[in-house]
Amino acid sequence: MNQAEEFIVPDITVRKNAGLSHDADYTMPQPQDRYTKADHATWATLYARQVALLPGRACDEYLAGIAALQVSPERIPDFAELNRHLMAATGWQLVAVPGLIPGDVFFEHLAHRRFPVTWWIREPDNLDYLPEPDIFHDLFGHVPLLMDPVFADYVQAYGKGGVKADSLGGLDMLARLYWFTVEFGLINTPKGLRIYGAGILSSSSESHYSLESDSPNRLGFDLTRIMKTRYRYDSFQKTYFVIDSFEQLFKATEPDFAPLYAAIADKPEIPAGDILPGDTVLHRGTGEGWPDTEDA
Repeated sequence: MNQAEEFIVPDITVRKNAGLSHDADYTMPQPQDRYTKADHATWATLYARQVALLPGRACDEYLAGIAALQVSPERIPDFAELNRHLMAATGWQLVAVPGLIPGDVFFEHLAHRRFPVTWWIREPDNLDYLPEPDIFHDLFGHVPLLMDPVFADYVQAYGKGGVKADSLGGLDMLARLYWFTVEFGLINTPKGLRIYGAGILSSSSESHYSLESDSPNRLGFDLTRIMKTRYRYDSFQKTYFVIDSFEQLFKATEPDFAPLYAAIADKPEIPAGDILPGDTVLHRGTGEGWPDTEDA
């Protein structure tokens, strides 16, 4: 989530959107005629793989959401069809966008219960990793949980906070909160540890790694700690933060963040794999396989 003045359009976004246009808020009609048989086959492959491994790994709210949305397993879904279910459940809607969009635009959409979804899908020979989100990550990973009222309210509250975070010097801290919750969050349930972060839910390998590997740390949710924690964007996470419920997440992030930004602005950043004395340690990772490169 870049600030508008730092926003750079990735090459793949330029290529996929050749000949298309978007409005000032980056929304556009979903270009159904651009989807090829190969695109639909890629969706079907990714969908089948994830649906097979997520029961027992994804949280119940996610599984209920994807069932209620009636997401097509065989072809890229039509946003208009999904919006009928989504609007009825929580008042959210999907809007098609060309790819990554500037942070200020992204926040405005979330604040108004609009979730931007990249319209295009990755290439068939690049199923397991993409440097920027595509429709499978955005739609399959994020959208089902927007059917849950509490989580839907959390994402809207995040958007409202993002609208003013830049002027308060809190954009980096807020981005880390999004990363460690909406993208890579885990949740404790009576059935055991489960996934709710979209970056994990849309990844076959990280769905296994986040829950089953001894390598990463798994720590209890701590808002200020998360806001100062660096993260990995080019590999599996060194640390995952675990909430006890979506209600806990919403309540923790409900207050005005302005005093919090000011209070922790000068505190040192925390490397992605570090464990601090005050952490609630659910699992101390072995660190096996961690990359040596700098954290983001």
